Amino acid sequence: MTTEHNDNAINNTDSGEENKLIAARREKLTAIRERRVAFPNDFVPLADSASLIADYDAFDKEALEAKAIKTSVAGRIIRMRGPFTVIQDGAAQMQLYMNNKSFAGEQAEEFKGLDLGDIIGVEGELFKTGKNELTLRVANFKLLTKSLRPLPDKHKGLTDMEMRYRQRYVDLIVNEDSRRIFAMRSKIVRCIRDYFEAHQFMEVETPMMQVIPGGATARPFITHHNALDQDMYLRVAPELFLKRLVVGGFDRVFELNRNFRNEGLSTRHNPEFTMLEFYQAYARYTDLIDLTEDLFRTIAETVLGTSIVHYQGSEYDFSKPFARLSVIESIKKYCDVQDDAAFATKESIMALADGFGVQYDKSWGKGKIMMEIFDEKVEHQLDQPTFITEYPIEVSPLARRNEENPEITDRFELIIGRRELANGFSELNDPEDQAERFQAQVEQKDSGDNEAMHFDEDYIRALEYGMPPTAGEGIGIDRLVMLFTDSASIKDVLLFPHMRPLHDQG
Repeated sequence: MTTEHNDNAINNTDSGEENKLIAARREKLTAIRERRVAFPNDFVPLADSASLIADYDAFDKEALEAKAIKTSVAGRIIRMRGPFTVIQDGAAQMQLYMNNKSFAGEQAEEFKGLDLGDIIGVEGELFKTGKNELTLRVANFKLLTKSLRPLPDKHKGLTDMEMRYRQRYVDLIVNEDSRRIFAMRSKIVRCIRDYFEAHQFMEVETPMMQVIPGGATARPFITHHNALDQDMYLRVAPELFLKRLVVGGFDRVFELNRNFRNEGLSTRHNPEFTMLEFYQAYARYTDLIDLTEDLFRTIAETVLGTSIVHYQGSEYDFSKPFARLSVIESIKKYCDVQDDAAFATKESIMALADGFGVQYDKSWGKGKIMMEIFDEKVEHQLDQPTFITEYPIEVSPLARRNEENPEITDRFELIIGRRELANGFSELNDPEDQAERFQAQVEQKDSGDNEAMHFDEDYIRALEYGMPPTAGEGIGIDRLVMLFTDSASIKDVLLFPHMRPLHDQG
């Protein structure tokens, strides 16, 4: 084999040394092209590493030798040490014993030119080494794909976080933890689908391009439909379309799909994100609180095998009931406010905000000012699972008014680890009340609020046909996966997160 088998110490970024290695690999590829098809597609493995390990790793050396298992596998070379080579295929790795004396002619030359990162197909017989390692003794092999770029250091991996996000394909090759996170994400999404189907919800799909963006207070992305010659918006939420389906007679619906919000990038925010939204007719927001607790418990037990979840140094026991506090109760508890009169009027709320040094606009109503206090002074203290309820009507344009207190809505948010994971409420199904709230949103937009909602006349028309009493909820899948995989940044759970252009860095 060539000396490049020890090229593991290459930096994550291009360098003069790396360019030399790339040039050497290109020369090898040129030589291969002169002899045969360089990227053949005629090798079909009989097995994969995971299934072979599951079926035969428990055999002792003598029992495996007696079985004489002949098979073939294919994968990427990730380690080379003397006659031992390790390939990776999918979720597992297989050790190969490749003795250069076993090959002759063109295959012997090809064996000498193998490099880390190459993808090969091999045929041989399984055996156990003296260290009891399941290994395939290779009788024949075929180079399927020549890798032209060296892999990062096998011990350090792709350590530059910026490059891990920008070159996720390399990150997945060399970082087992990244593969684990995304395999876990897939299991979580599968568990969610199974859960809602088991509870008689129907999965649906609604438009991502909309004439009127609605369902959330957020700034939308704008695009243009050439054939219709009109501007359209990437959806900020599927809510209004899903509730149209409830009007149409689908009493339980859910959707798992992308939303787009034209906002900044952070460890918690990505402009394109995955949301679960679901709606249940003849249910109240308290029913969804109970469902949400059960859903989180089910995900933990199904995916992790335990109700205990660890996240960034905190431990959560999802087998226990989650705390429940109203917005006012949470401010009283975490800001040490004893007097109920502090929440009675706009003036008293403004005085409370002034005392905490919370900035606000004097044109805001008392509910919005109160939520500013909550956002700045309370939310970051909510580590253990907590449902916050009774949100002011001013910040809940789609939620049903509370029948006893018209200033608040039957709404909740679930906060775990100091961040919101779910938002749900009893839906507003009064078309006249909804029209008034849409109009209030339009006035806010006209005053310069880019996140305020548009007036959706067709949605009002749908409500006028009659929507049954309904409760609905949205859960951010990316933040949910962060929680269950103990990931600090949303970029860690997105295969291809949005990144600032390189010329904008530093």
